[in-house]
Amino acid sequence: MRSVEPIWEDEWVSIFAKYFRERKERDYVLFMTGVYIGLRVSDILPLRVSHIENTHLVIYEQKTGKLKRIILHPHLQRILKDYTAGMKRTDLLFPSRNRDRRGRLKPIGRKRAYEIIKEAAVTLEYEGNLGTHSMRKTFGIRYYRQYKDVAELKQIFNHTSEEETYRYLGILRERIESNITAIKDVRV
Repeated sequence: MRSVEPIWEDEWVSIFAKYFRERKERDYVLFMTGVYIGLRVSDILPLRVSHIENTHLVIYEQKTGKLKRIILHPHLQRILKDYTAGMKRTDLLFPSRNRDRRGRLKPIGRKRAYEIIKEAAVTLEYEGNLGTHSMRKTFGIRYYRQYKDVAELKQIFNHTSEEETYRYLGILRERIESNITAIKDVRV
């Protein structure tokens, strides 16, 4: 199985955001949350309004069990504020139509989140291999390109080494490919 990629170009991130915004607000907010906070989709889907009422999101990561405190980007704060206007503190941010045994709405599942991303990629004719982890990786690539600090990304992602972060984001591969194509021409 091929690993999923980030959305490499900011122009494409904007194209995806516009696509989601025009189709379904929930999916737009899901996408923007994913590319602005860099969490795994399993940590994003169960979020409730009460999680994002302040400037920070504080959760225990499902995979690691570690407490994570993340500042919400001002643009994401505005998106979330508009989206949650009129919602109760206990409402899910990304509800599905399915209900639990008590009749409460359940969040959309990872499979549905994957389908949302894949459907957008197909519709937009995006050539990269995308999945739910693409949102997290897109956050990482955007952060890396702006700050060039893999040590900080390692900490954000809870990776054990900087090499793991380079590999995870595909930064090393991208740099190698760029360098190979930039090798000076052989003069004949």
